[in-house]
Amino acid sequence: MLPRTKKWLLYAALAFAAIMLGTAVGAVGGALKSAPSLQDVEFNPQQTSYMYDVHGQVITRLYRENRVPVRLDQMPMDLRNAIVAIEDPRFYEHHGIDLRGILRALWVDLRSGRIVQGGSTITQQLARNAFLTLERTWSRKIKEVFWAIQIERKYTKDEILETYLNQIYLGEGAYGVEAASQLYFGKSVSKLDLAQCAMLAGLAQGPSYLSPYEHPDRALERRNTVLARMQELGYITPAQAAAAEKEPLGVIPLKPAKTRAPYFVDYVLQYLQSQGFSNEDLFAGGLRVYTTLDLKMQQAAEQALVSSLPDGYKDKDGIEQPQGALVAIDPRNGYIMAMVGGRGDSRFNRAVDALRQPGSAMKPFVYAAALDHGYTLGSIVDDSPVQFPTATGKPWVPSNYDHKYRGPITVRTALEQSVNVVAVKVLQSIGVDTAIGYAQKMGISTLVTSGRANDRNLSFALGGLTRGVSPLEMASAYTTFADQGIHVAPIPVIRVEDRNGNVLFQNRIQQNIVLNEQVAYLMTDALRGVIERGTGRNAQIGRPAAGKTGTTDDNTNAWFVGFTPDLVAAVWMGNDQQNKPLLYHGIAYGSAYTALIWGKFMSQALAGTPPSDFVRPPNLVSEPIDTETGYLATTACPNVRQEIFIQGTEPTQPCPVHWWGAPLSQPAPLDVTGAPADSTGGSTDTGTGTLFGTPPTGGTDSGAPAGVGPASPQGESGGATGQPPTAAPGLPDSRTGGTTGSGAALPGSGATNAAGSGGPPGGVLPSGTGNGSAGSTGAANGTGGRSPTGTPGSGQPASPSSPTSAGPFGAAPPVLETGRNAAAGSHRPPGGRSDLVEVQVCLASGELATLACPPDQVVTRWYEKDSGLEVTAKGTVRVPHRSLPTRYCTIHGM
Repeated sequence: MLPRTKKWLLYAALAFAAIMLGTAVGAVGGALKSAPSLQDVEFNPQQTSYMYDVHGQVITRLYRENRVPVRLDQMPMDLRNAIVAIEDPRFYEHHGIDLRGILRALWVDLRSGRIVQGGSTITQQLARNAFLTLERTWSRKIKEVFWAIQIERKYTKDEILETYLNQIYLGEGAYGVEAASQLYFGKSVSKLDLAQCAMLAGLAQGPSYLSPYEHPDRALERRNTVLARMQELGYITPAQAAAAEKEPLGVIPLKPAKTRAPYFVDYVLQYLQSQGFSNEDLFAGGLRVYTTLDLKMQQAAEQALVSSLPDGYKDKDGIEQPQGALVAIDPRNGYIMAMVGGRGDSRFNRAVDALRQPGSAMKPFVYAAALDHGYTLGSIVDDSPVQFPTATGKPWVPSNYDHKYRGPITVRTALEQSVNVVAVKVLQSIGVDTAIGYAQKMGISTLVTSGRANDRNLSFALGGLTRGVSPLEMASAYTTFADQGIHVAPIPVIRVEDRNGNVLFQNRIQQNIVLNEQVAYLMTDALRGVIERGTGRNAQIGRPAAGKTGTTDDNTNAWFVGFTPDLVAAVWMGNDQQNKPLLYHGIAYGSAYTALIWGKFMSQALAGTPPSDFVRPPNLVSEPIDTETGYLATTACPNVRQEIFIQGTEPTQPCPVHWWGAPLSQPAPLDVTGAPADSTGGSTDTGTGTLFGTPPTGGTDSGAPAGVGPASPQGESGGATGQPPTAAPGLPDSRTGGTTGSGAALPGSGATNAAGSGGPPGGVLPSGTGNGSAGSTGAANGTGGRSPTGTPGSGQPASPSSPTSAGPFGAAPPVLETGRNAAAGSHRPPGGRSDLVEVQVCLASGELATLACPPDQVVTRWYEKDSGLEVTAKGTVRVPHRSLPTRYCTIHGM
């Protein structure tokens, strides 16, 4: 008979067994109710998605579980055998459940009173990983059995083993043997040797506990256990096992989890989500995302920007200041080739999401609209002070960045030198809405056109915007210039494929013609001047390039947006706190610095691209112009430039200030009745003629008749020997006239004119002296005649109040000695000073008013005769930024 104590132990054991059996029966009953059907057994593991650059290089992997599926035949046989040997030696013999293994594990669990040993087959582990949880309960264990049975019914052993090896977690975020092989050994699983296969197989038992990084001794011991088991089961020989045991673990150092081009990657993810892709698709769907990024250019962008930003300070959020952004786009297709949204750990993408004031980088939109509305690059606009009324009653007075005024200058010069006043005047003349429309068509979407605070004001010309613009949109807008007037929308993704190579999304290039190609080329040529001799000289890269600087008045934003035929890039620099200026270590950083960053990037990004020039479209002509007047230049003009015009917009009249010089171009014939008289005096009768090409006709002179020799366009040849010369078209003298001293033809009223005695043969040369009287029907002439460098003649001026007609310049030159001009009346001089001259000035141009100037645009100004400086109403000399104008209004005199 059993002792009393043993009886109670036996009763307790039987009771515990009954409870466990009851629990098991209940668990089986519950499991039967939720048993899976064959249709339920579908493996859909989370797979890593890949993002590639434009050359097929991997930018990053997207995953919740870092898994890269491979086929079983791509896995070494040693790896397959190692897994089977250590995890499930009877894998190829059972049907999903190994009863001996289960009974052994059950006995161990019963003795301990809890689940200690699994005893699970590879099929059961796959069922748990794919369809169940990791909880340690009897119900989960029984469910695992039913799922394993169904898996074995539906799939072959090789299919089960392949799925298991692609599903299993092997530590450090790696799921599946391919991801683990790349992580630990830096190579594909197909290239693993025996020792490496054994190490991976050993990790399946406990990836963290056996980590070769944290616990290399444990990992080594476990690997050798796997090798011993493989030898025991006959998968390898003792010699192979011994050799493999001598191998070191050979794992590579863990690489920091750093994403390449992180700002671009985030932008692509947002873009794909906008196209309907879910997070599940992107991080678990095994997609292949082919982007437009060029990793070489991306590296150049990061290096050029981040290494160039000055050392500043860390703000309250720990973000280093100042910040910057760079975006590069291929203008031919809109591909975003590089994107840097900042530096440091900040994930705020300033290339896309930061809207900042662009400063003068907005001016090209104004000038592009102006060239499409009557302006040319040679148009003259007066850079002089101006003010505009505002709703507050306080006038707005735009000023130039250097607080200097240049007087009348060409549009090209105004753009190259970033002259604010001229940009504002041009914008006023074409209308703000016109310029805004052009900016919007070219890709700027953030302009505000309604509401109390909006961008429909003249400060638009200077980049004073309600919201601002992003570097991405600025780069996109400038593609219009680089691609001959065609705006192309920026594209970050070319296509997306699923795990089987099926195309799920294909992008299309979106192009729109928003400028005619002639205007685009003129703007490009002017923006080349910004780099070659203007405010953007730091951006010179040794190949054709164009661009524009931009700095805000308070120096909080600095820009450079530039392009070649192959690439457009926008660079921005500023502080995240927008009211903080770019002043560091006593240095104020502006657009000259961003131009330098742009140059560094472009030089590196285009290092392997042969230089190419911008394509010049048809219907453009080049003419030499006087940059002071915008008229056709003569040999006497001191400042001449070969300017480009759309055919039909080029000037046709010679420079009215330096008209005595020989023409540098061959314009169309011009009626010159009423044009200024020749400076050598002499009587002149009425008549008509042309300045160039053929002699004037219809007039007579008081000297001998005109010679019979033909005149060249420059008036170089005169008449026959001994005879007066023929009319010298366009010049007051003939260089090789007759020997009698008879004079040259006048362009004054189209008639010929005889010189007085004492002049050299052929008329008055620049150093000669004339004695004739002023033409009776010509325009005013000062005090008789005067050669350009000689002494005045003794004739009297003609009446300035009776020109034969308005002529091409509206009126005659001013007669300073009388204090009057064609549009002027008599006024009392300020301060009662007698040394002043009164002049009527057109406000639109800052030049001498003509009869064509609107009366409300004409004002009286007084200047000192000797110095030519303007005098105030109190008779004191102003700060010398205004001097006596010497030419007629080029806006109303054309």
